[in-house]
Amino acid sequence: MRAMAFCLLWAYAVCSPAATDADYRPVPGGTLISALSLDGSRTPISIAPFAMRAMPVTIHDYIAFLDKNPEWRRDRISSVYASKDYLASWATALSPGPSFDPQQAVTEVSWFAARAYCASEAAHLPSWYQWEFAAAGAYRTDVNGQADQEGRILQTLLARTGHRPGKVGLNPGNQYGLHDMNTLVWEWVDDYEALFVNADARDTDQSNLLQLCGGAALAFENRSAYPLMMRVAALSAMKPTDASGNIGFRCVRDTEQGNTP
Repeated sequence: MRAMAFCLLWAYAVCSPAATDADYRPVPGGTLISALSLDGSRTPISIAPFAMRAMPVTIHDYIAFLDKNPEWRRDRISSVYASKDYLASWATALSPGPSFDPQQAVTEVSWFAARAYCASEAAHLPSWYQWEFAAAGAYRTDVNGQADQEGRILQTLLARTGHRPGKVGLNPGNQYGLHDMNTLVWEWVDDYEALFVNADARDTDQSNLLQLCGGAALAFENRSAYPLMMRVAALSAMKPTDASGNIGFRCVRDTEQGNTP
């Protein structure tokens, strides 16, 4: 009886309309002075308007994706696109098990798989600058306000260290209606590998992590922005086939594709 009830629960998670009817919120364009400046400059970056998923992709959502795209299941995916860590803690190829909640942010997903998921929603992974603009733009009103926000983010991250990500949407959204930015999971971005290339490196086999430690870390404009540094460190250690229990994702659409709330 318990097994039957569990199967019905996950059948609901897969079949529920919410699994495919994602909420994308408009993010206005503007100018960003990135906190991560690899060339040491503070050149303003023009950000075009876009629409972003209001919340990270959930286990609920990802099961629906796997049901429609079985080639991305753990037992069928090519090693070209994912390592052995891909959905490794799930009980089966289509079910994470009863200890997981369908509304938890999905993790243990490779960069390739995240891109494929976003494409299934006629979307794509955000660029680093899009993600940074959406996450930090709401808090750049003054230096003290930004420092307070960074402190709250850091406290939240430290409190959940060693624990699985919780349900999405429990924290209030920012001014763009985006929830769980920075505080639930680290998130894949489309151009993450390009961010950690050391232009002066002569060793083409040098790892992303070594490049970060060897010089790129000095490019942080605000050295007290610990949440940002932690996110950069997490991504810099990853290969596109890697998967981690701390890294999830959300998607973005071009303005003409994104629905408004």
